[in-house]
Amino acid sequence: MLDHRPFARLGTFDNDWLHAHYHFSFADYLDHQRLGWGVVRVWNDDTIAAHTGFDPHGHRDMEIVTYVREGAITHQDSLGNEGRTEAGQVQVMSAGTGIRHAEYNQEDGPTTLFQIWILPRARGLTPRWETRQFPRQPGQLQVLASGFTEDEAPMINQDARVLGGIISPGDRITHPLRGRHAYLVAARGNPVINGIALAPRDGLAITDEPSLDIHCIDEAEIVLVEGP
Repeated sequence: MLDHRPFARLGTFDNDWLHAHYHFSFADYLDHQRLGWGVVRVWNDDTIAAHTGFDPHGHRDMEIVTYVREGAITHQDSLGNEGRTEAGQVQVMSAGTGIRHAEYNQEDGPTTLFQIWILPRARGLTPRWETRQFPRQPGQLQVLASGFTEDEAPMINQDARVLGGIISPGDRITHPLRGRHAYLVAARGNPVINGIALAPRDGLAITDEPSLDIHCIDEAEIVLVEGP
C-alpha cells in the first residue's frame, strides 16, 4: 500500500523564527489519521531563521534523528555534548531516561532540516548523542542511522533504519525494503516511487511493499525510514 501525502496538505506552524510543516500530528496540530507510521512518530520539515532556534527543553524515551538539508544546527545538551551539524551530516539523539537540549541556527542564513522521531524498542535506555558526516553518492540510498550493528551507522534503539540518497536524472534504482512499514520524503526534486510521482517535500507512507522502484527526470534527494 502506498499513501501519497502532498506537502500542501501537511500541518503547519509559523512564528517569527520558525516555519514548520508536520507530516504527523505534533504540538497543536492534531489529525487522528496521522498519529505516526510504524515506529515513526514525528516527521517535521523545519525552516529556522538565522540566529534563532529552540531554547533548552526536555525529551525522554524517543530516538530523534535530524537531517540537515541546508545551513547548520548547533547542539548543546545536559550530558555535556556540544556540536554543529551541517548539510551533509546527520545528528542522532537517544533521549532515553531523559535529556535536555537546545538547538540553534547560529548561521547567517536560514537552516532547513527534517526532524524525525522514532519510537524506541524499550523505555528507560541510556541517553546519548552523535553527529556524523555521510558521503552523498548519487545512485544509491545510504544508511544514515540504524538499529542494526552491521550497518556501521549512528545507532538508534529500534529495529529500523534511516536512509538518504541522491538520484541523478535518468537513474533508476531498486531498493529492497527491510520491515513492514516505511515513510519516504522527497527533500527536493520530483522522484517517481513505485509509479507515484512526488513533488518536492511530499511524503509517501508505505506498507507491505517488498521494494521501491525509484527514478526521476531531474536530480532528487530522498530520505526514508524503514522498520516494523
